This record gives sequence, structure tokens and C-alpha cells, in this order.
Amino acid sequence: MADKQAKAQKVYKTMVKALKGKNWHFEEREQDLTIVSNYTGDDLPVKFIIRVDAEREVIQYLSPLPFKMEESKRVDAAVAVCVANYGLVNGSFDLDINDGEIRYRLTTSYCDSEMGEEFFYDMMAVAVVTTDKYNDRFMMLNKGMMTLQQFIDMRN
Repeated sequence: MADKQAKAQKVYKTMVKALKGKNWHFEEREQDLTIVSNYTGDDLPVKFIIRVDAEREVIQYLSPLPFKMEESKRVDAAVAVCVANYGLVNGSFDLDINDGEIRYRLTTSYCDSEMGEEFFYDMMAVAVVTTDKYNDRFMMLNKGMMTLQQFIDMRN
């Protein structure tokens, strides 16, 4: 386990260095190998959490949307999440049907890998662009400003 922890620490430090190199502002939580930050894309502010999981040897990027789906919209949200995920190359959206939270999740293994700074920044870029593309669509669906069919029709 000590070897896994040392490798996780190295991955975390490389990730921190990569983000600092791009002048990204974030909170470091080295004790649990976590980075917390936020950004504002074209529309909504989005928080994200990046965790290095030493035991499973993975990096997990999680970005909960800044609202929860209304209970009356959760079935439509479940279909919309499926529609969005079908076209994604990397990562996926998750819906907690109980509380209406939608989050973007991108997980990658670093087992038997050496990942450089550019890899981490590229991972962030994919997550930011994907979340920014869909967050306003989910919000509009939630507020009744868009129908499920309109969401489906925008799938490209």
C-alpha cells in the first residue's frame, strides 16, 4: 500500500504543477489528494473536484451542476442524461434520481502509467468543455424552458 500511496502522491503533485503552470486558481487538499475549484463557462458557474484514489489507482474528476433537477423533471432528466452520454467520447453525466443532482464524471486510471502535466490539463479541458456544453441545456429542461424533445434534437 505504501507504494500505491507514493505513486498517488506523485500523480497529485504532477497534477498540481500542471494546473499552476496554466495559472488555474484552486484549493489544494494534499492530505486527501483532492483539488477543488470552479469556473464559469459561457453561462453557469461550475464547481469541480479532482481526487486521486491511491487504492484504485485512478484520478476522478467530478463536477456537480449548480442546481438539482425538480422531482417532476427527473424522468426527463434521466432520458436527457442518456442522450448526452451517448455522444460523449470521454466521461459521462450521472443523475441521482433521489435528489436530482446531475454531475459530470471523468475517471482515468494511472496504473502502470506515467502521466505528464499536459495530460492533466487536457483532462481538465475535456471536462470543462463538456460540462459547459450541457449544463445550460439541463437547466433549461429543469425550468421548463426546453422540452425533452428539444434537448434530444440538440444532441450534436
